[in-house]
Parts: sequence; C-alpha cells; structure tokens
Amino acid sequence: MAVVLPHGALFRTGKEGVIRKKLLSMDILDAVIGMGPNLFYGTGLAACIMVFRKTKPAKRRKQILIVDASSQFKKGRAQNEMLSSHVDQIFQWYRDYQDVEGVARCVSLNEIKENDWNLNIPRYIEPVIEEETITVAEAIENLKVSLNAAYEAEDKLKTLLNDAGLQGGGENLR
Repeated sequence: MAVVLPHGALFRTGKEGVIRKKLLSMDILDAVIGMGPNLFYGTGLAACIMVFRKTKPAKRRKQILIVDASSQFKKGRAQNEMLSSHVDQIFQWYRDYQDVEGVARCVSLNEIKENDWNLNIPRYIEPVIEEETITVAEAIENLKVSLNAAYEAEDKLKTLLNDAGLQGGGENLR
C-alpha cells in the first residue's frame, strides 16, 4: 500500500508521532519517498509517499528506504508534472533498495529510534553539493590576478580623473 501525505507526517509529534512510532515498531513501513512541490491538485506543497508492506522481504526487515525524489519533476506554469522518466527513476531506486549518494539511503530502525522516530528526509539524506575546489596555490594565483586587475583599474581611474581636470583625485587609493 502507498499513501500520499504531507511531509509533516514524517516528523510531527503528538498523535501523529504516536501513530508513526507504532507503524515503525510493527516494521511494515518499507519506504518513504519525498516528492517535489506542486505536483498534486489543490496544494502547492511537496508531499511524500509512504510505502507499506505487510510482510517485508528478509533483506528489508528492520530498515526503511528513504528517497529524496524532490528533483524528479518538470516545472510547469500552473502545476509541476512528473514525466514517465521521473516515475521510472523513482521506481528504480525503490526496486534497487540501496544507498544512492544524495538520493536514497537504507536506514535502520535503530537509527530512526535514536532520532526519536523522526523520518524527516534531510535528517538521513544529504544532497550532493557540487562545488569547485581549488588548491591553495590556485587560490593565491587567482588573488594575484585579481589584485593586478584592481591596480590597473585604479591607474585607469587616476588617468581619467587627471584628464577631467580633477587633480589630486584618488592619489592615496593604494
């Protein structure tokens, strides 16, 4: 069985927390899939899909697959849309039931219990941040190039001020 719910069902306390804890302790929750925003009529909020199995395969017992599929949609004007390629990709992650960096993670019930039965997706999946890393030598070289460009711009400014008859402007810029 799959149920579509707001993300709050994954972490809210109170009665929802009691229900979540009971379902988790029964070991019938197989997967949590976080969806993108504005996919469902009547709400612009992102939703999640909770997949339940009465009897989980042995290799899946005492763990839950958590998937961040929030990027799997096509941006629309009035509403976003999931293409068949998005659905296929999400289903593949679910079928494989294994860790995928920045997207999916098999989490033990013990870890979830340690997190006070909280299933909030960012708690378990860190997005992959692709940033350019450079060496210290490259950073120093970039600084030298930028500093030389700044000095050239300052010299040009002084020349322009002098040509305009504004003597003394910018003499102490360095």
